[in-house]
Formats: sequence, structure tokens, C-alpha cells
Amino acid sequence: MKIVRVAVVQDSPIVFDRAATLDKTCKLLAEAAGKGAQLVLFPEAFVSAYPKGLDFGARLGMRFPYGRDDYLRYFESAVEVPGEATRILGQAAKRLGVYLVIGVIERDGGTLYCTALFFSPQGQLLGKHRKLMPTALERLVWGFGDGSTMPVFDTPLGKIGAVICWENYMPLFRTYMYSQGIQIYCAPTADDRDTWLSSMQHIALEGRCFVLSCCQYLLRKDCPKDYAAVQGNDPETVLMRGGSCIVGPLGQVLAGPNYDGPCILTADLDPDDIARGKYDLDAVGHYARPDVFQLHVNLRSTPAVKAWHSTEEDPFGPKTE
Repeated sequence: MKIVRVAVVQDSPIVFDRAATLDKTCKLLAEAAGKGAQLVLFPEAFVSAYPKGLDFGARLGMRFPYGRDDYLRYFESAVEVPGEATRILGQAAKRLGVYLVIGVIERDGGTLYCTALFFSPQGQLLGKHRKLMPTALERLVWGFGDGSTMPVFDTPLGKIGAVICWENYMPLFRTYMYSQGIQIYCAPTADDRDTWLSSMQHIALEGRCFVLSCCQYLLRKDCPKDYAAVQGNDPETVLMRGGSCIVGPLGQVLAGPNYDGPCILTADLDPDDIARGKYDLDAVGHYARPDVFQLHVNLRSTPAVKAWHSTEEDPFGPKTE
């Protein structure tokens, strides 16, 4: 099979400024494409903020008014899917002829979601994945995804999917992704700890897939002046230090991790390495024991309100006496 060149972008958004962040994203995407990348991954919540260090005015049993203003600013900088932002990103992917996977903050109704978007080289929005399990204080400002947005896309480059940040520590979610035959496993994240690389190596080994992970490199000066981060106001304070990497199916590090500053990492992937790896481990195939362990996955959308006309099928199923 043909070699596939991929890139991960380690940089920062213009925090809470959607338009400026989209402009910067298009420029970074062009830079990655100029390096020959056929698929480009951006970090979690790149458009337009992972608000590292903010507390949104919350204490147990209490909310302060300034936190509502912080949420309003976050809400106004989020993107609608589909919408103007997805049109801009799709046009950029089409112009450059690349697959694009990017983390955004999605606005739907009154709720924000941490979402990964997928675009084709034809500019099509292929789909999205909403983070299933926000971590810790993320739950204050992000809603929960459901099983209806856990896609793996079969493309000429391979089967591409995304698992966001600490979702990668959900073993059953990983198992479901492996069952879809994922080959290019995208892991946009906000985790910049030393331990992240070993997690990515483990997943690559476990799934016998290529793992692409990228984190923002974010400084205090990349944020607004009234950004009340717990880390302080020194403009050079590092809020997120990167650690982006690309890993092969036998756990070998192909690029990164980089903690030095903004960068674009690239690697050439040999798709045949996946079959070479599965020779002795296929977690949902010859190395599984379905007679002992089975996973059941609910892929239905779970909205809070379901409405239907009497002439339509009851979404709750047939009534019972």
C-alpha cells in the first residue's frame, strides 16, 4: 500500500476569538499541507479555546456572576455544526486537498460540547465525534456526547477516527474503535504530562494502529487580558506545553513528543505495518475471547425530548399493557 504522510499541529488558538482562530487555523493547515501532509490533526478544543486555569466562578453550592460572563464569552466563541465555521474549514481542506481532523467547541442549543470534526479533501464535513466523558471541571461547561457520534471513516488513507483526551482511558470505548477497524487513531488532547506518551504507545500497541496525538502549546499572552487563570498573569507563563506525538502500530515513536513550543510534526505511515502488527495481536479478532467477554454498544441518539406524530413510528417502541 502507498505511504501516507500525516501531520499534527501543536499551536494555540486566539483564545475566545473564533474568527481570528479560524484564520490562524487555515494558515497552519496550509503550512502542514506544504510539508506534504495528506491528513492533518489539530488539538482538542482548538476553535476557539481550552480554557486552562479558569474556574468559571464555581464553588460547591455556589456560582459567582463573573463565571456566567466567562461562560457567555466561551459560548459566543463556539461554533455551530454545520455552520459558517465548518464552511470555512471545509473550504480550506478542499483548497489544500487534505483530510482535516480538528477539535472545536460546538454550540448546540444552550449547551457546549467538546467535539472533533472530520473534513474530506473535497471539503465535505464527513461527521463529528462529541466527547463522551468530560473530565473533572470540564463537566461544568461541556455537555456529554452519546453513542450516535463515534464514527470511523473509511478513506483512501485508511480508517480514521478520533478519541478525545481522557476518553483514551476508557477501555471499552477503545475496544469499540478497534472493532470498527480503526487504522489512523486520532487523539487530540489537553493532557501535556510526561505520562501521555506512554498512553499513546499503549493504545498503538493494543489496537495495532497508528496513533496521532496533539496538544496545544498555549501561553498566557495567547489569552485575553481579563483571563483570570490560576497560573497568574505573566505573559510568558506556559499554560499548556504540548507533547504532541505520532506512534506506530508496534509502539514505536515516529515523531515527538515536543515540549519546546509551537510546531508541526510529520511522519510517513506504512499501512502494511498494521497487518504486520496484527500477526500476533488483534484485540477484537484472534486475541479476543467472546465466549468470556462481550461488549454491547448503544449507538442511538439520546435526546432529552422525543416528539412524534401519530402517523409516525413511536420512537419509544410499541406500547405494552
